[in-house]
Amino acid sequence: MPETEAQKRAHAKYQSKSYDKILLRLRKDTEPTKDSITKAAETIGLSVNAFVQEAIAEKINSMK
Repeated sequence: MPETEAQKRAHAKYQSKSYDKILLRLRKDTEPTKDSITKAAETIGLSVNAFVQEAIAEKINSMK
């Protein structure tokens, strides 16, 4: 069953209240690539989002 316009608005409102977004752009000719990140995440059983969040948290904690 398709999502109604009201459902789409409610979902967008929830997303904007609950999440921050960061756009990540990767050059295709340099490391890390999208494929290498995806493969690394899969290898340890994480989603790409969880993998990137964990990597960022580790980097921030190492700076303390």
